[in-house]
Amino acid sequence: MENWIKLSLPHKSGTEMKYIEQAFADDWFVPLGPNVDEFERRLSEFVGGRPVVALSAGTAAIHLGLVMLGVQPGDEVICQSLTFAASANPIKYCGAKPVFVGSESETWNMSPDILRQAIDDRIKRTGRKPKAIIAVDLYGMPARLDEIAAIAAEYEIPLLEDSAEAMGSTLDGKMCGTFGEYGAMSFNGNKMITTSGGGALICPDEEAAARVKFLATQARENRPYYYHEVIGYNYRLSNISAGIGIGQLETIESRLARRREIHDIYSRELAGVACVKVLDNPSQRFNSNFWLTTILLDSNSPLIPDELRLRLAERHIETRLLWRPMDMQPVFADCPAYGDGLDRELFESGLCLPSGSSLTDTEVSSVIEALEEALG
Repeated sequence: MENWIKLSLPHKSGTEMKYIEQAFADDWFVPLGPNVDEFERRLSEFVGGRPVVALSAGTAAIHLGLVMLGVQPGDEVICQSLTFAASANPIKYCGAKPVFVGSESETWNMSPDILRQAIDDRIKRTGRKPKAIIAVDLYGMPARLDEIAAIAAEYEIPLLEDSAEAMGSTLDGKMCGTFGEYGAMSFNGNKMITTSGGGALICPDEEAAARVKFLATQARENRPYYYHEVIGYNYRLSNISAGIGIGQLETIESRLARRREIHDIYSRELAGVACVKVLDNPSQRFNSNFWLTTILLDSNSPLIPDELRLRLAERHIETRLLWRPMDMQPVFADCPAYGDGLDRELFESGLCLPSGSSLTDTEVSSVIEALEEALG
């Protein structure tokens, strides 16, 4: 059976087993342990010093971020529409209602202008401000986080940054995940690093991090018996998984460099394909990790994205359509949405290309050759 060129496979560093075996040797194959502490320390160092809490998933990180921001049933939370459902689902976990905001053209992320319109309109319609804002760094591309954060501060609405896809991406040299009060990270199997699942929440200070840890371990009060004053969650990352994460982190810089190199190859080689546009950094201020290199097909393309996806699949090349916007999802049909239709246009014309750091130049060349052949 012919091997597939996959979208984004996990990439072993080669040292993961050292930390796993040490955990077993020391009888630390329990939920928490020294690997978790070390993983959190290294993550904190990587993002610039803010405390980080290791959790079971990026979705858990977003949920706990909303809990820490005081989101309650009946509240409204603004969320980027062009994103994966995990950005919006935790709003529902809290009993709150998502309000979706459309994209701008250069980063495909939340439009600051539409964000302001949405806030003003929600205040006019409901008599109160949204409780929080969730901005997403889509496919690794930083949102216009400085502008979004400024609007959030102006209206005194806390910002939660979903940087699940943007580990190592920066705006003006500042790490994604650190522009809001909280930032969510993901270590799912296809992300920049993996813990075989898992995530983390970047916190504003040690006091907040301690509270997140408390909530993530069933909110057990400090008494000799089990005593609970608030609802807690079973959201902590395991010691074994954290060992995988430590090993993965040891090669994060080379992984970042390789994803960016793959993106540069695509950008250079596809420049001559008239109907293809590769999403690139809007300016030198933006430094995407290019978790996934993404393209748009214009109206001159002989194929629509799904037809191209199927044509490439015949060549054993895995691609993916862009996220279907949340305001187009049946589960969110009753939620307010603001935008100019751009996110829907992006969904209808975009495709994600194989971008994993383990891809060889030969494999990337095979993708480009197949694209050029399919598109004439």
